[in-house]
Amino acid sequence: MSSLFSALVIACCLVLAPASAQADASRVRLVDGIVWQPDNAHADPRGDWDKLGAHELIVQWTAVDGIAFVPGAGMRTAARMPDWERIGQEPWARDVIVGLAGRFDEAAARANAAQLFVESMRLVEVHPPVHVTGYYFPVEIDPTWQNAGALRALLDGLPRPLWISVYDRANVGGAALAQWLDEWLPRDVGVLLQDGCGVYAREPRVAREYADQIAAKLGRHRVRIIAEAFRPQVGGGFRSATVDELRPQIDAYRGYKTYLFDGPHYVSADIVQGLLDAYRRH
Repeated sequence: MSSLFSALVIACCLVLAPASAQADASRVRLVDGIVWQPDNAHADPRGDWDKLGAHELIVQWTAVDGIAFVPGAGMRTAARMPDWERIGQEPWARDVIVGLAGRFDEAAARANAAQLFVESMRLVEVHPPVHVTGYYFPVEIDPTWQNAGALRALLDGLPRPLWISVYDRANVGGAALAQWLDEWLPRDVGVLLQDGCGVYAREPRVAREYADQIAAKLGRHRVRIIAEAFRPQVGGGFRSATVDELRPQIDAYRGYKTYLFDGPHYVSADIVQGLLDAYRRH
């Protein structure tokens, strides 16, 4: 009886295992990663974004306004330091694009890009103990920045793989934005396209057209999409985007690596579960 029971158990396992594996394989990956913008209120990111497929973390910066979130960079350290060892073990942070030095104020970042380069090179030497898959220079770029081309010399000196983020405040369109980038951006620097949905600048369908036009000019491998997971809030500030607001973004960007901005601020466990439930129903 004992040997017969064992044989039956083994047979059942052999039958059930392929079905289980097939279920795992059919699981939809909704996004590839999240962005995390460190500040003192969000220095200890925790979430279950991996349930959505997230496995890569983009850290917005490892120093902002001269305050570092990593030790040893020769800058004042943040009041709350992230637990990088734990973060590096999270399933949603198996791969990490490390943001370098930035400023909270966009105008100040652009005006001090050379200083941010100097600070960034220090940060490269003391990057956090995570699996680094690239670097991000967090000076956001759009066509209204007439002197953006001067960044080329700075970008040439930063480590690779390297990414910058781009948006279109002037609404010049995807083709014009692609042409402008192609005129000065180093050929080995990738673009993180901010979709503009968070401030109602454009619909997901149009953001996808931007991505396609930039990819046609720069190469598909150089383009990824930042899906803004926030919306303006009545009375000022921003709120989390709802599940119904996020789904059109996720659906429109299929085929591109997509990251939710940002996970710790706007993508709660309830939002994650709501997305999972919504996609299971359809």
